[in-house]
Amino acid sequence: MQKKLGVIVPSSYPRWGSDEKAIINILGHRNAIQRKQIRQAYEELYQEDLIKRLESELSGDFEKAVYRWILDPFDRDAVLANVATKKAETEFPVIIELSCIYSPEELLAVRRAYQSRYKRSLEEDVAAHTTGDLRKFLVGLVTTYRYDGPEINERLAKSEADILHEAIKDKIFNHEEVIRILTTRSKAQLKASFNRYRDEHGTSITKKLLKDESNVLQKALHAAIRCIDDPKKYYEKVLRNAIKRSGTDEDALTRVIVTRAEKDLKDLKELYFERNSEALDQAVSKETAGDYKKFLLTLLGKED
Repeated sequence: MQKKLGVIVPSSYPRWGSDEKAIINILGHRNAIQRKQIRQAYEELYQEDLIKRLESELSGDFEKAVYRWILDPFDRDAVLANVATKKAETEFPVIIELSCIYSPEELLAVRRAYQSRYKRSLEEDVAAHTTGDLRKFLVGLVTTYRYDGPEINERLAKSEADILHEAIKDKIFNHEEVIRILTTRSKAQLKASFNRYRDEHGTSITKKLLKDESNVLQKALHAAIRCIDDPKKYYEKVLRNAIKRSGTDEDALTRVIVTRAEKDLKDLKELYFERNSEALDQAVSKETAGDYKKFLLTLLGKED
């Protein structure tokens, strides 16, 4: 091992192949700033890109998880968005998460990272891989810059709750006003409208807008509302579905753990236990294996 820029760099790594245990122990316990320092120190020592080296040495779900973890956060989000755009008709929840959970400045940073990496805009790739109403909705989401303050207009909340109710009742999910409201209003204003909907109609808007497997726009609207209304409950359900459904969804599992590890993963672990009567790390341990399992457990703060 060599120490440079205040971080530990495995000196023998490039010459004798990968040491998965060292990779997990070093990278899994470093924050974003430290991981960037490791990449810089590695390149200075060996004139080689650590990310490319890891890609060549590792494989499978473990490689994918390590690769996403070692990237700068907004660059990672750009990669996730790019992968999702190529299958946007089914992977649109990834784009919705970035658009509806992130702050306006964070979304803007992702779009800048996307342009820098791919030399195209996120919105043009979303538009190129979608059609019709879904395209209109997703492009509207990724290009918006919502007001981020706490102020709300109660009269507006009532009128727009009524618009949403009428559209859902009549199953006019592509109503221009519905798309306008969900793609432009501030999160605080939208939450006020969702609350007004619940108060006036005795049920939440998400229960009325239950996902219909045959209607992709309805599914997208449902995901966006859940992301805006309660991101933690949204992510807990993504984790639950990834683990509990037939066949573990490693992509979704990796995405949530890696992207939330330095944000609210502790809260997600508590919510997961509350809703499933099982610790998240125990569920992950049962459904994964090998170095991939060890790496996820490290990010969850539970050594295997």
